[in-house]
Amino acid sequence: MNIESYPGSPYPLGATWDGEGVNFALFAENATQVELCLFKGSDDEAEYARINMSERTHHIWHTYLPGARPGQLYGYRVHGPYEPQQGHRFNPYKVLLDPYAKAITRTIEWHDSLFGYELGHPDEDLSFSKADSAPYIPKCVVIDPSFDWEGDRKPKIPYHKTIIYETHVKGFTKLHPDIPEEIRGTYAALAHPVTIKYLKELGITAIELMPVHHFINDRHLAEKGLSNYWGYNTIGFFAPDVRYSSSGTHGEQVVEFKQMVKALHKAGIEVILDVVYNHTAEGNHMGPTLSFRGIDNAAYYRLTEEQRYYMDYTGTGNTLNANLPNVLRLIMDSLRYWIEEMRVDGFRFDLAATLARELHEVDRLSAFFDIIHQDPVISQVKLIAEPWDIGEGGYQVGEFPPGWAEWNGKYRDSIRDYWRGADSMLAEFAERFTGSSDLYRDDYRSPTASINFITAHDGFTLNDLVSYNEKHNMANGEDNNDGESHNRSWNCGVEGTTKNVEVLALREKQKRNFLTTLFLSQGVPMLVAGDEISRTQHGNNNAYCQDNEVSWLNWQEADEELLEFTRRLIRFSRKHPVFNRRGWFKGQPIKGNNLKDIAWFLPEGREMTEENWNHDYAKSLGVYLNGKGLRARGPKNEQITDDSFYVIFNAHYEPLRYKLPPRKYGESWHKVIDTDASMIEEQGEQFAYGKTIEVAARSVVVLQQPKKSAP
Repeated sequence: MNIESYPGSPYPLGATWDGEGVNFALFAENATQVELCLFKGSDDEAEYARINMSERTHHIWHTYLPGARPGQLYGYRVHGPYEPQQGHRFNPYKVLLDPYAKAITRTIEWHDSLFGYELGHPDEDLSFSKADSAPYIPKCVVIDPSFDWEGDRKPKIPYHKTIIYETHVKGFTKLHPDIPEEIRGTYAALAHPVTIKYLKELGITAIELMPVHHFINDRHLAEKGLSNYWGYNTIGFFAPDVRYSSSGTHGEQVVEFKQMVKALHKAGIEVILDVVYNHTAEGNHMGPTLSFRGIDNAAYYRLTEEQRYYMDYTGTGNTLNANLPNVLRLIMDSLRYWIEEMRVDGFRFDLAATLARELHEVDRLSAFFDIIHQDPVISQVKLIAEPWDIGEGGYQVGEFPPGWAEWNGKYRDSIRDYWRGADSMLAEFAERFTGSSDLYRDDYRSPTASINFITAHDGFTLNDLVSYNEKHNMANGEDNNDGESHNRSWNCGVEGTTKNVEVLALREKQKRNFLTTLFLSQGVPMLVAGDEISRTQHGNNNAYCQDNEVSWLNWQEADEELLEFTRRLIRFSRKHPVFNRRGWFKGQPIKGNNLKDIAWFLPEGREMTEENWNHDYAKSLGVYLNGKGLRARGPKNEQITDDSFYVIFNAHYEPLRYKLPPRKYGESWHKVIDTDASMIEEQGEQFAYGKTIEVAARSVVVLQQPKKSAP
């Protein structure tokens, strides 16, 4: 078909509708020819038109189609050398997804034609496939970017007031009985009043969504009847995944996502996206040719010295080359798009250390950080790093630059070790509880650089952390060889499900201990969806491929008692700024008050000495938090103060008697939290200074000082 076309413009990249037509632009530095393919239906066996993109500006091929409109389906065929040993894998028999596609029609239908080489050929990927992939590849969609945001305003919640809730779009609502069945598991379900009411009552200020960028279900999983449920297998960095759309697949998913963000913002809840810019879904040299590989393999990926192969810092087969200007531009354009057009409030970067690798080593001064730091849009949202990858030197907790927060893996490990009774120094526990100054203070970062978490999507749920010593991943089809083997978990005496009343009671208390420690620690707490209702994966600590009841929240079996405890705990911690400090403890006397902002005590009521900190057998300590020692001011420059608190942690297997601090710390105290009794913010028993109280085995007690008795 003869279609009228104009030269068009190299910018912006992707397909852009201007009200009169559509401009198409594609970066392909080493290509010799690019063809724009137009389709009428997502499953068409062939395009109805091919337009040769003869215009080329700075390695960008472009054309403009007057009269083209939103809803137009398209893809590309890219010509060039097929020389895998030189890093080139061009194959015009493959229809390719636009890296800048704003919507993609459907998921992959696996077929041998999706591979650039002939499967089963003795030369493997050095062979060349002439099978046309058009019938099996999803199609890109030209979208209408207009949307009525109705005066939407981003909540802009400061870190020190943030409660992050990590969740999965589908898993959170798929089994929810109070949400209409036809929208369960979708963006619309997250925007439903039932969902928003739940999040507000829980006290959540930000939801962190597991990947929603359009992703691929791995072929080997599909052949096993499994799927890539987590979604860490991106192929479209601008397109909201079509699986989570209840309204349509030809651009409607974009509108539905925006409606979700608008509804959450109206409720004062931020949206943070878990993003995967470190690799793509095309895998290693034996993977399919879906987009980047066929557009310009050498211009997108990190290749080894023998250019047939890929550097793999991610465990997925390839690594995007963030050292190249076009890849950096892709990442930055994607981030800005999600901020400006989709209005999200921040990002959690999967395996972020990979993005910081210049040649091989992780470089804190890499171009990736430089560009983000100077960008007036990206630098103003929440930026959270998963500060590790699987490469050499990839564990970079505490090494990211100012402006970044980090998933604090050392916090997770220390708190787990403490409550399971492992040999660990009290000094380590105290450091993590007070914000991990050893990791963040020297870079002029604050305690809120630490994203504190006990559990995450990857690993045991909170319920399973106290119910299993070993992983139970047989359902994944890998003979239980996948997933972390060292979980720092403790089953409380019985592996898995049990009817033993004492074991069950201990498990419930351990959950309360973990949650209480998390929400009273300095830093930003992250709660995993379902931990507050005792969600279980039955010991599966790597449920990435379980798109079923293993991963979905079972609302019918929700632990209502733990849910209520968590709600009250979050309310309590947010009410008291002493648990949400913006600055570091100084351990020095406060002006007008001879007391320090923090002090640590032994059970006998004496302050701890340097020697006490280094005993690996010590399982208990008390900490005094001075409400007058916050050294912070409010929005109107008012001095912020709070009540003072005395927190006692006892991870010992027996109860301990604790002598309260001397009179100078306060005349009297009353109990406000006791994890042994599942008590929060009640006017509990009152104690005079110097009195001795009994703290139950494996429990936390929090005492509050009435202001009238403050020193």
